[in-house]
Amino acid sequence: MATNYIALSVPVFFVLIGLELAWSSWKGLKLYRFSDAITNISCGIGQQLTGIFFKTALFFFYYWLFEHTRFFTIPQTGIWWVILFISVDFCYYWFHRLSHEINAIWATHIVHHQSEEYNLTVALRQSWFQGFFSSLFYLPLAILGFDPLMTITVIAFNTLYQFWIHTELIRNMGWFEYVFNTPSHHRVHHGSNPKYIDKNHAGTLIIWDRLFGTFQREEEAPVYGVTTPLRSWDPLQANLKYWFDLFRMSKHFHLWKDKFLLFFEPPGWKPQAYGGPDYPTAVSRTSFHKFDYPASAQMKWYVLIQFSVVLGVASLLLFKSAQLPLSETAPAILLCLASIIIFGWLLELRSYARKAELLRLPACALFLIFKFSVFPLWGSLLVVCWIGASLWTLVRSPLLEIKT
Repeated sequence: MATNYIALSVPVFFVLIGLELAWSSWKGLKLYRFSDAITNISCGIGQQLTGIFFKTALFFFYYWLFEHTRFFTIPQTGIWWVILFISVDFCYYWFHRLSHEINAIWATHIVHHQSEEYNLTVALRQSWFQGFFSSLFYLPLAILGFDPLMTITVIAFNTLYQFWIHTELIRNMGWFEYVFNTPSHHRVHHGSNPKYIDKNHAGTLIIWDRLFGTFQREEEAPVYGVTTPLRSWDPLQANLKYWFDLFRMSKHFHLWKDKFLLFFEPPGWKPQAYGGPDYPTAVSRTSFHKFDYPASAQMKWYVLIQFSVVLGVASLLLFKSAQLPLSETAPAILLCLASIIIFGWLLELRSYARKAELLRLPACALFLIFKFSVFPLWGSLLVVCWIGASLWTLVRSPLLEIKT
């Protein structure tokens, strides 16, 4: 079984996030907003949990191709690790580039671009469904003869490299900028300014963008986000909204050809009969208004505490899923996903969020105590105390009233 290097790196992620938050606060830089950061991390939790199911299937498909179709048997020696690293990065570039140029793939990748901030939590904001598309781009490596465990390891480290480039604290890095992807290059990639859109698709090596004409140097400060803002803290909406937009738009097209093409054309595409493509308009930091909801400090503290518990359970699942039966894994994942969705509703002050939370808490308690074998007796007692305190807070505290 392959080592889950991303799961092992989670504590490092949060240490670095804490350091960035502390440093930016000390310098008076407003790089973080609570609700945005929670949503970013929630998307990452969902991506890792849903990946428990389909990553195994994709691994065996890669393994099958390797066993039955490979041209060569590539040795696991130093030079071949370097060649594989370059090959994985090349495959990632083309997946990433096409995910910006084909609506059906953009519908998954858009999640990563929806945040209107730029900090290390944005690196964790990942789609729950993108893996279905991205994995296909690495299958040629199996046919060439790269061992599955080698490939998975290199893909993981390619992903880990991209964590640190999601920051505004590091500026230009001199000669390093000519070869490697850096925070400056990736800030451009997250900009919604017309000149920055669909640029700098690199994973680790920026040379691919320089070779294939998609490189853009950072000039004016980017405005982060997408051209049509999500305007929600709900991670489920973040993952599904663009799909609904595509299907809704396709209904208005009379020709079946146009309905089909919509999913394979670039974002913003429309047939000439419907006005032709929509082009992005100029934006600036001075005139751009970020999405927000005025949740109280007490509500944010409540969500933070509940979120921390769910994060702990999700981390246990990532490490223990191989040893747990499906009867425990599947309900636990569904409860974690339901929890982070409800937290988004609470931060948006939705009228039904309080009722949903009152249902979620007992459901979590019953499952963790009677079904989830990871918890010992003392853990179950802690769960009872946590649920009881949460329910009392939710029912009795007027500070958590939801009025919209």
